[in-house]
Amino acid sequence: MHLLELLRAFRDRAELHLAVGQDQEDFLVEAARELGVETHLLAHLVQPLRPVSDWRGLGEVRELIRRVRPHLVHAHSSKAGFLGRLAAKSLGIKSIFTAHGWAFTDGVSPARRALALTLERLAGRAGDLVLAVSERDRELALRYRVVPPERIRLVWNGVPDTPLRANPSHNPPRIVMVGRFAPQKDHALLLRALAELRDLPWRLDLVGQGPLLPEVQALAERLGLEQRVRFLGKRLDVDRILADAQVFVLASNWEGLPLSVLEAMRAGLPVVASDVGGVREAVLEGRTGFLVPRGDVTLLRERLALLLQDPSLRVALGREGRKRYEAHFTLERMLRQVWAAYEELLAAPSSPFQGVVG
Repeated sequence: MHLLELLRAFRDRAELHLAVGQDQEDFLVEAARELGVETHLLAHLVQPLRPVSDWRGLGEVRELIRRVRPHLVHAHSSKAGFLGRLAAKSLGIKSIFTAHGWAFTDGVSPARRALALTLERLAGRAGDLVLAVSERDRELALRYRVVPPERIRLVWNGVPDTPLRANPSHNPPRIVMVGRFAPQKDHALLLRALAELRDLPWRLDLVGQGPLLPEVQALAERLGLEQRVRFLGKRLDVDRILADAQVFVLASNWEGLPLSVLEAMRAGLPVVASDVGGVREAVLEGRTGFLVPRGDVTLLRERLALLLQDPSLRVALGREGRKRYEAHFTLERMLRQVWAAYEELLAAPSSPFQGVVG
């Protein structure tokens, strides 16, 4: 969704090309083509680390850049960020990388952290500018010397506004969590917390899909919660689902600056979220919601119980969350800062190539 918003906003200001792996979400490719953005499917740009395929992927990216001849490459995600920056550097093209949370952040395995640091330091020397979506990510990059301070900027995520608003005072309260069923998220923590609140009236909607979905569904059954939990799958109407909710929860092991939290604040919902990554830059403890240490089922249960039993508190926190969204996390603010980063790089002497690759 972040990338789609960039394409939608900049399509009339630059020649845009979108390069994605063949296993990329269909809705992104279809939406980009509907916008008139030329899309390139790369066979070897795959998600897991595969040295042979990744080497071929680097060749694919280089060939695409050589053919399109862009002024600028803007890369997203760890794999595309690594291959894109190296390929651009080898051809003398400027590049920007948006770090949507580092793969070496707190909460990931030591092995993954060590590998990620090695790769990010190499890519950091190749790229021209990094956009960190949270101050926490900017600090991590500087602490681990992934990129020098003069080549990193903070650009908080932003999400487009919508007229849909939640009514946090409604009873019985409905809780929503939006997130992929993968190791990054901790759906199990949320289910275990709610299992001890079965005497309170509540319903839970879980939006998303992923490899751990069957495991979480099985846990809901073991806990006796199958009648109170709905698994809604992949949805493109998250704004409507949030408008029907009273509490938003995001239990995570690591994050950058999650869009789902910003969408919940936009809807006027109180947010209970794991205190990881840049979440605390959006959620203000006791003002727009509550922060819970990673894996702390006891405090998560207590914060949920407080909100479930106090409609006025839900309303007050949600109102402040909406104000914070309007002040700091609008899409327009983010787009201005990203475009300014483009102009900053393109103002310097550039290659004779034309176009922009997204």
